[in-house]
Amino acid sequence: MSTIDKVRDYLRSVGLEDRLIVTDQSSATVELAAKAVGTEPGRIAKSLTFLAEGKPVMILAAGDARVDNRKFKDRFHTKAKMIPWDQVEACVGHEPGGVCPFALKEGVAVYLDVSLKQYDTVYPAGGSPNSAVRLSPEELERISGSLGWVDVCRA
Repeated sequence: MSTIDKVRDYLRSVGLEDRLIVTDQSSATVELAAKAVGTEPGRIAKSLTFLAEGKPVMILAAGDARVDNRKFKDRFHTKAKMIPWDQVEACVGHEPGGVCPFALKEGVAVYLDVSLKQYDTVYPAGGSPNSAVRLSPEELERISGSLGWVDVCRA
């Protein structure tokens, strides 16, 4: 089963399958995703994947936000070390360009950065490099399995 099918099944299980958007264009970067869904880059809930003490950590942040290394270290007690591109799928269960907080491999810790709270609608990826999911930040919090809100980014 493809990862987008796993995401679709997960969204169906929480009553939000109709929020999945599949486009003919790539949504693999913030800029491409914003263009594909017709929104501003900040509303793209980008998935940043890190290794913290050898375990995968995913931070969903506004598309125009950047991780602040000091804030990350203060929160997670380790340096922000991105998962290498060629290891992302093995670590979290989605290929780069489609990484999202749904249908993840077991053991991936998901957090939402407060940079997303400024928007009423955000668009995380949907499990493929040409998909997104339209959600409110509250819905994203509820269905993502998030361990909570963090403040680890800067505008």
